[in-house]
Amino acid sequence: MKNLFLALLLVFFAVNIKAQDRLTGETFTTRSEILARNGMAATSQPLATQVALDILKKGGSAMDAAIAANAMLGLVEPASCGIGGDIFAIVWDAKEEKLYGFNGSGRAPESLNIEYFMDRGMKYVPLHGPLPVSVPGCVDGWFNLHEKFGKLTIKEVLQPAINYGREGFPISEVIAYEMDYGSEGIEDLPGFAATYLPNGRPPKKGEVFKNPDLSNTYEKIANGGRDAFYKGDIARTIDAFMKEYNGFLSYEDLASHTSNWVEPISTNYRGYEVWELPPNGQGTAALQMLNILEGYDIASMGFGSVDYLHILTEAKKLAYEDRAKFYADPDFVNIPLTQLLSKEYAAQRRALINPDKAADIYPAGDLEIESGNTTYLTVADKDGNMVSLIQSIYSEFASGMVPDGLGFVLQNRGQMFNVQDENHANALEPGKRPFHTIIPAFITRDGKPLVSFGLMGGAVQPQGHVQIVINLVDFGMNLQEAGDAPRMRHQGSSQPTGSVMTNGGRLNLESGFDYKTIRELRKKNHNITFGVGIYGGYQAIGVDLENKVYTGASESRKDGQAAGY
Repeated sequence: MKNLFLALLLVFFAVNIKAQDRLTGETFTTRSEILARNGMAATSQPLATQVALDILKKGGSAMDAAIAANAMLGLVEPASCGIGGDIFAIVWDAKEEKLYGFNGSGRAPESLNIEYFMDRGMKYVPLHGPLPVSVPGCVDGWFNLHEKFGKLTIKEVLQPAINYGREGFPISEVIAYEMDYGSEGIEDLPGFAATYLPNGRPPKKGEVFKNPDLSNTYEKIANGGRDAFYKGDIARTIDAFMKEYNGFLSYEDLASHTSNWVEPISTNYRGYEVWELPPNGQGTAALQMLNILEGYDIASMGFGSVDYLHILTEAKKLAYEDRAKFYADPDFVNIPLTQLLSKEYAAQRRALINPDKAADIYPAGDLEIESGNTTYLTVADKDGNMVSLIQSIYSEFASGMVPDGLGFVLQNRGQMFNVQDENHANALEPGKRPFHTIIPAFITRDGKPLVSFGLMGGAVQPQGHVQIVINLVDFGMNLQEAGDAPRMRHQGSSQPTGSVMTNGGRLNLESGFDYKTIRELRKKNHNITFGVGIYGGYQAIGVDLENKVYTGASESRKDGQAAGY
């Protein structure tokens, strides 16, 4: 009789409990946070996470592990990242108790200017082919970051990815989809099929994929250092390849490349200091949005409410108009950062929001000028150092151009330049860094580290950063819940490339929001798309300094994993 009762009880639970219901926490969370004391890594692919942990266990620093994981991601997630792209980082140095910022973005070729496009009547830089290719900043970034924060040799750091490239690895589910989707229409671009389409097609989930050419390139970098990429055989191969296909990136562009250490920028949001990097990235937009939203009692509105989603969307529109007008390479334009980040300016912008109706378009701020595809990862080590690192080739498989025998695709970040208006802040100029979408983030409180986090997804990133912060601070979610909660993504407003979407743009809402909420938002003039879309790929590490425990989180929108030891 007892066994029958238990059987009936199990049937009851199987029928009446939905898949997302959990014993604790929010109903939408998919798993618990990961907890560990000695080290933590969170990346968008489990093999990369495991490589990072192996490096930490070997005595490597958080930076050693981050570079090793990034090298692995360039191999296992090639549609999103790789050494043909750029890199940015925010680093917490536990010994100095200080945040460092790093901008590893590359510049436009010196031989390419805006007149090339204007003379041909081209309103935009093409997405694929040789024209959008800019200098890859990733490898120089590795060596700058490693020199300051590394402990192991660069050869030890790159060896796991070298081994995996030669031995092969099984393609994971989301990455298989991205490789299939991303390869459409670029199969015939130089070098692409030979590297990424074994058997004439993208590899499917579970199939073993090898990239020995990339392993050979990594090995040259491991043995020859940074100059092996920018001044050696690799640079000469890229130069010859670009000349053969009428590109502009040259050996001289590579040889003269430099990265920049920068001061992170921040705003205080309800007692929490939220940190981003200054332009040419878009992190300022996240801080501007938070400044605007701080004027509302968001906690009382409730997660997923009509009022919250409305003001969040309007704050995004306001910040992104400034993003389109002001954000660019600070070596070429003066950016009014102090004004953009001031609470007074946020109050002026907030006053433009109508609580009952979505705006079709907002004007950018009238300020006096002062004299996608990506992978994000974060690592923390036993000494308390934390790395927030993001690296990208821009769109899926970027330019689609794979230099002979090198095993990686060149980025198409130059596609972000404005080639319609030579007076625009982000107008193409020789040697200029384009407006950048990839942004790492960090949160501190009372001068102490709290959370290293980020997410990928092009223009969704500042919106995603803001939603993570609000989920943590206003709605009291834990680190995993903050990433798993359904998200919004607004598309529209002016863009740094010069394109404009009016009529209020489009508000994309992920599955999980109540349909009644959608109906009410439509009454406020929002144009809504509901369901599947690009909402980011979040990874995060939190630290509890009192108990000396790390918390790791990795959301289910990617193939990612957070793990510690």
